[in-house]
Amino acid sequence: MRGTDSLEQTLIPGVTKLVLGWAARGRLWDYLIAFAIILGLNFFLPRCMPGDPFLAIYGEEAVLHLSPQVQAELMAQYGLNEPWLTQLWYYLRNLCHGQLGYSYYYTTPVSHVLLGALPWTLLLAGGSLLLSFLIGTVLGIESAWRRGQTLDRGLLTGVMLTGSLPDYFLGAVLLLLVAGGLGLFPLSGAVTAYTNWHGPRLWADVLHHLVLPLVAVTVAHVGGFYLMSRNAMLRNLHRPFILTARSKGLTETAVRYRHAGRNALLPVVTEAGVAAARLMTGVLFVETVFAYPGVGSVIYQALQARDYPLLQGAFLVVTVTVLILNYALEVLYGRLDARVRDHAH
Repeated sequence: MRGTDSLEQTLIPGVTKLVLGWAARGRLWDYLIAFAIILGLNFFLPRCMPGDPFLAIYGEEAVLHLSPQVQAELMAQYGLNEPWLTQLWYYLRNLCHGQLGYSYYYTTPVSHVLLGALPWTLLLAGGSLLLSFLIGTVLGIESAWRRGQTLDRGLLTGVMLTGSLPDYFLGAVLLLLVAGGLGLFPLSGAVTAYTNWHGPRLWADVLHHLVLPLVAVTVAHVGGFYLMSRNAMLRNLHRPFILTARSKGLTETAVRYRHAGRNALLPVVTEAGVAAARLMTGVLFVETVFAYPGVGSVIYQALQARDYPLLQGAFLVVTVTVLILNYALEVLYGRLDARVRDHAH
């Protein structure tokens, strides 16, 4: 209960502060409606899965040796014998108190399971989003600057090829060829088992395990940022402010990045908000491929065990993370474009 109380004390004030911030900017209703829809889907979709959660928890052999009375008591203990509307009421009531429920599979509060897995997912997803944004934007600017040249055609071909491949497929290929075939990177996990490393050696080990999942997700999502920045850059190259910058005698690099490239960032930031949801989904699949101990692996175990509270908690954390990221990108967009900032105020 101490962990649940701590979560309640930190979660509720943080959510309240965030909601007030959205209200001040006139975006409260948009996010509240999205959050309400998410809550509804988050509750009902796991219960629409085929299979009996009681059998998934205890197994067929255990069920055969349990009397109907014992089975009924266990169903009541987990609330599985209640109508869906009653379960929904319990779910919303507990959520208001910062309680995400109790995991059947891990036999521990859902918050404990997710707090152990979420940092690994944020590390992988955040690193992938940052790298794909930077790499895609720079390649798009350089490609548009050299439109029709060999570099531009080569980058377009490569982006079309890698963008058509699912991230989990790229992960499987890297796992088989680089990790399994060449033995350059670990096959699974986030740290080497049975070690007691600390400091730089521990961080080096974490990065060593992170490389292949990070490359798989980044390569699969860099194409969207590349195409968006390239198209925006092409629209900017012949605008009057570019001609003015060149007439001032600025270097090609300054014109390319400080003027044309900076204005090309606006649609790329918008693309980042859309890509965040796709990237989070890809991260969850890649985590399963590499047995990476993030939220994706937790969801995989919860699906097998029909662990409704854990599924609800995991999906809620993922979707709220995407909402917060979209809000942050919206604020960043306002910083980049004064017209949006003035309209918000």
